[in-house]
Amino acid sequence: MRENRQILIDSLPEDKLTESNYRLDTNEISKPGKEEVLCKTLVISVGAGSRAGMQGSASYAGAPKTDIVMGATGVARIEESNSDTLSPGDLVVCGTGWQDYSIHKAEGLLKVTDDIDPAHYLGALGTNGLTAYFGLLDVGNPKAGNTVLVSAAAGSVGHIVGQIAKIKGCKTVGISSTSEKCELLRNKVGYDAAVSYRSANFRSELKDACKEGVDIYFDNTGGDILGMALRRMNQHSRIVCCGVVSQYDTANPAGSPSGIPGLLVNKRIRMQGFLIFDYAEKYTFAREEMKSWIKSLVNFPLLSQLYLSFEMVFGNNKTLLFLYFFYKFLFSLDYLILKILPKPYLEILYLGPLFLLFFLIFV
Repeated sequence: MRENRQILIDSLPEDKLTESNYRLDTNEISKPGKEEVLCKTLVISVGAGSRAGMQGSASYAGAPKTDIVMGATGVARIEESNSDTLSPGDLVVCGTGWQDYSIHKAEGLLKVTDDIDPAHYLGALGTNGLTAYFGLLDVGNPKAGNTVLVSAAAGSVGHIVGQIAKIKGCKTVGISSTSEKCELLRNKVGYDAAVSYRSANFRSELKDACKEGVDIYFDNTGGDILGMALRRMNQHSRIVCCGVVSQYDTANPAGSPSGIPGLLVNKRIRMQGFLIFDYAEKYTFAREEMKSWIKSLVNFPLLSQLYLSFEMVFGNNKTLLFLYFFYKFLFSLDYLILKILPKPYLEILYLGPLFLLFFLIFV
């Protein structure tokens, strides 16, 4: 008998989530029915949304339940199939939950067919990435030169928000919990500045990092950090309400910060929440654009980093300004270019103007 290990919700947390809220069960693996497939879980995504789902009123998932498999999205390999569209060995993205095996209707499963690491479908191409993409681009509506402030910036959504904002030509400031995470945001993720909310000088450090105010605040926390951000917002700025992690691990969440609605009215700030399910018909387009950015960074990491840094060096030089927009145009078409041209021609296309750029700067 093949066994299926499952982690079930044993009790709902009254305060902080602990191991005692779960239990491990083992059951016999079921057989797939008509037009169904049996999937073996390879990797799952664990994020703040998983915790929110056990919170009740704080979650869009509705009332939480016990004695069910803990929910999660995962990448799985098909072991058995009763469908003409999917075969054993195919990789799919599905609601695996916290278990070794799961059965799903074949219709609606997302098949992984491209050459990108399947794990990206749980990150940049999954719920986290789509949340960052639509939240920033549709709700936040960034413009080149805007200052984008992100709370929980080192989290599964926040670190992607910062990278998309940089691609769109924005200045990025991240808020995180520790100095180590702030260093990671600056040196690895590419944030222009990062501050720790645990710092004794958090208020002044945030003010220094946002000297020209904040045009877009991507809020993943709510609470006191939202209140602090409100006072840095510019007129006609936007607040993207994505999550409230400050309320997930407590039985007595704090109320709304002061300044709502007063500052919203006086500064004409637009504050809007969203759910990615509202954008379901646009998932394919978003994933294709995200894939082009991923492939750019994989195939041309140095050039991609230079592209993100051009705005810091071209100043008022019209030639450098032209090269900046030339590369911006190339990267906007990168997904198409990678499909049409062999890599040697791509290197000529990218490196030729780059040599000219170095000549103009250093010679």
